[in-house]
Amino acid sequence: MTRAAAREAPARKLPAHYAGIAAVRLANQGIAEPFAGTPQQTVSRMLAMQAQDYYASLWAVGLRTREATEADVERAIAERKLVRTWPMRGTLHLLAADDVRWMLALTGARMSALNAGRIERMYGLDAAAMKRCRKIAEKALRSGEPVSRTALYDAFAAAGIETGASRGINILGQLSQDAVICGGPRVGKQPTYVLADAWLPESKALPRDEALSALAARYFASRGPATAHDLAWWSGLTLKDAQAAVDGAERQLVGESIDGVVYWSSAAADLRAAAVQRVHLLPPFDEYLVAYRDRSIPLDPAFGPRVIGLNGLFNASLISGGRVAATWKRKIKTVAEIGLEPLRPLRSSEVRAAADAVRRYGAFLGLETRLVRLP
Repeated sequence: MTRAAAREAPARKLPAHYAGIAAVRLANQGIAEPFAGTPQQTVSRMLAMQAQDYYASLWAVGLRTREATEADVERAIAERKLVRTWPMRGTLHLLAADDVRWMLALTGARMSALNAGRIERMYGLDAAAMKRCRKIAEKALRSGEPVSRTALYDAFAAAGIETGASRGINILGQLSQDAVICGGPRVGKQPTYVLADAWLPESKALPRDEALSALAARYFASRGPATAHDLAWWSGLTLKDAQAAVDGAERQLVGESIDGVVYWSSAAADLRAAAVQRVHLLPPFDEYLVAYRDRSIPLDPAFGPRVIGLNGLFNASLISGGRVAATWKRKIKTVAEIGLEPLRPLRSSEVRAAADAVRRYGAFLGLETRLVRLP
């Protein structure tokens, strides 16, 4: 189907039970009604939030936090309340500082073990090479001050360790999963790194069964209704571990079988969410799409290739009625222009609501915004 034809194609009708699930998810994720409190409290409630795209992650937090600004979220990172690191699925996430250590022990350790063979095959980084990298990083970061990624790469290069062709970022990812380093605040547009033990608060190690139970309870509280398969996808754990997590948190959960599939929610959640009528502006890689193995509830499969690229890129999206109705891009000059590309014809009421959502995004950025339609 051509892009023009897709733009005119009607969306498939959302089954009634899908709409109900979407409504509760929007409420639990703090999208339907932003959470009161601080950015740290929002991220803690979400447990971990995709942060592969740095600026997208700031808006993901701001979208869910009442009256928060981009500066507020960055301040929480600078003050060590939020930490950007690699806890699961081999990709960056934002976590509340108190959750980093136990999450790395539970999910990061699995990814580290899985990645060890891959980075040795692809980059020649065997255990001995990674041990050298660890010592170099610890020496470069020993002052306790954040060090830019470029400066850290220079330290590796000075020791004869190449960082080009994605070698460097794989080194940093592996050291992060091993809880040696973690992300610090940005300096300009440069990411920085710090020693995890110097940056993170001390916390008691959780026994594995307790950590699994905590993972399931907090995942379903923030993203339910969802399935054990969804939890396994999101966490990067095996389905067996995901099911063990559900079993361990059973007293805190309630399950409902829909078309033979069990959807879990927090027992404390309000499952009577209002109809999904509002329009919301989601950043790239938002948890509303990323956090589930099955994305047919928020995303019409006919539009999938235009929202999720072959390289795993999740485009910024506009959702209406619980489903993706358009994608968008931003261009920041003296004002922030938000270019909207509808996936289907938008009703005039949706366009007006989109303009309201864009204004809220502008308030988050501290900039005037303008909604435009992409050609």
